[in-house]
Amino acid sequence: MPELHKLLFVDDEQDLREIALEYFGTQYEVTAAESAKAAREVFRTAPPHVAILDVRMPGEDGLSLARWIRENHPQTGIVMLTTAAEVVDRIIGLELGADDYVAKPFDLRELSARVKSVLRRVFAKADTGQPALAKPHRVSLGRCELDLREHRLYGGDGAEIAITSMEFDLLKVFVEHPNKVMNRDQIMELACHRDWDVYDRSIDLRVMRLRRKIEADPDKPEVLKTVRGSGYMLLLP
Repeated sequence: MPELHKLLFVDDEQDLREIALEYFGTQYEVTAAESAKAAREVFRTAPPHVAILDVRMPGEDGLSLARWIRENHPQTGIVMLTTAAEVVDRIIGLELGADDYVAKPFDLRELSARVKSVLRRVFAKADTGQPALAKPHRVSLGRCELDLREHRLYGGDGAEIAITSMEFDLLKVFVEHPNKVMNRDQIMELACHRDWDVYDRSIDLRVMRLRRKIEADPDKPEVLKTVRGSGYMLLLP
């Protein structure tokens, strides 16, 4: 029997934790935590593949926990639970490196679909078929290198730079379409993430985060350029 993927559900509401354990328990190895502190203990013993985090929790909130996860467990997928009105929370969560978010009150089927989508990206493997245009195993992006097989980003010193699965998908789209201006709709279509909201700045925020990692000066990008009124373009030699 194949090993189940590990799922962590973090929420201070006991009813929601019990529902999550019951609903996801047949699909995953599920652990529930009532606080950020309890969640950290789970990570110390058995880091999950995906963590579902409520933003608004007493004490340390979900945003602070998301930052800690991204810094210490970069391979874990993160889905944030936000209230429908808290757009700021969604933006901050994406800036911190969350892979996706679902508004509360949520539909369990929608949350399940988002978790599966994040898992696919976490465990994505490079295509072994012959690409349309032959590319090197590693692609130079300014001062960095993107490893298309291992789904990793490396700095000029060879050290790995933490990158989320969505950020990798976004970079891969640009790498596969270099020196071409693409608008947000085209990017979402090519990345196979139609659930991204073109109006909520999801792509803009991820581009901003990527620039902080690959550009020598993120405020004056030389690799991932903005084409005013049109979209974005990755410049490759």
